[in-house]
Amino acid sequence: MKKPAILAAVLVTTLLTAPVRADDFPAAISVSGEATMSAAPDLAQIDAGVANDAKTAKEASDANNAAMGKVLLALKGAGIAEKDYQTSRLSLQPQYGQNKSTGASPVVGFRASNRVTVKMRDVTKVAGIIDTLVSAGANDIGNISFEVTQASKLLDDAREQAVADARRKAEIYARATGVTLGAPLSVTEGGGPVPLFKGRMAAAPMAAPAAVAPGEETLSVTVNVSWAIKPKEP
Repeated sequence: MKKPAILAAVLVTTLLTAPVRADDFPAAISVSGEATMSAAPDLAQIDAGVANDAKTAKEASDANNAAMGKVLLALKGAGIAEKDYQTSRLSLQPQYGQNKSTGASPVVGFRASNRVTVKMRDVTKVAGIIDTLVSAGANDIGNISFEVTQASKLLDDAREQAVADARRKAEIYARATGVTLGAPLSVTEGGGPVPLFKGRMAAAPMAAPAAVAPGEETLSVTVNVSWAIKPKEP
């Protein structure tokens, strides 16, 4: 009655230890190709916030709501569409003091803060919008970033260059190993746009307009290509 189990074990062992034939897998050369390009950003994004301190939570919250109301009105007055600014963070936190005699940390007040994320579809307006925000009472400006919204479409030429780069590398390996390239077996893409500038700045009353340089973004694309190979013809 034990023979079937023994035969099964022998069969499994045979399958696991059977050598893999070379022709089970297609012979190929796999390489990656890269290409980059530069493009001017057409979208800017910035975070702006207001923070208010008060003795009670209600006083801090009421003062903060009023301050943010002025900021939102200023954005609307500057021509920013309502769809392009959105509340990103609300916070109401107790503030603690230090009682030197007891070592306790009593609550001495509250801080309310509110942040809004603003999109600017005309990057030439960034400096002006920063000045508008500061003048309206925003006391924390940061996380400025620039973006190319049509990056994928702009990368079409770079994709062709990346494939050509991959073929150039594959031909070098083919010559070095004494084979020739056949048809492509697979092509996959990776990579994406890399922001050139992203930073944070503290807001304070400014006597002169804020200096902001959008610069350019470097867009990159990477392709991974596998080519079938065949013996070099004599």
